[in-house]
Amino acid sequence: MGNMSNPQIDAILSVVQVYLDGLYEGDVEKLRQAFHPAAHLFSSTEGTLVDIPREQWCELIASRPSPKSKNQTREYERILSVDLTGPNTAMVKLNCAIPPKLFTDYLSLIKLDGRWQVINKTFHFDLLPA
Repeated sequence: MGNMSNPQIDAILSVVQVYLDGLYEGDVEKLRQAFHPAAHLFSSTEGTLVDIPREQWCELIASRPSPKSKNQTREYERILSVDLTGPNTAMVKLNCAIPPKLFTDYLSLIKLDGRWQVINKTFHFDLLPA
């Protein structure tokens, strides 16, 4: 994107940063801010469908030690692509890690009431190199 600033993309990336910070810090209020109440998380990495509603995911995050509390690195966090389709729909592909897992997330975002939120997350994970 260089230094060409796009206010829509900047706003999307700021929501993604709130998500990544919330994940790293184990801060479910940040996750609730970034994810719409109707959001679900999906995966089929292990061969069966995982479908987690937002609140169930927040409970899971709240119940485990955060990566920050274990002094884990954020070196694997990468925004891989931002795809903006019209004024209210976007897709962000990113990497993040909660060792030993390296995640690739596809975040579907919608803009409602003037703000962007994640409405769907589809994720895959691999194990980090030992």
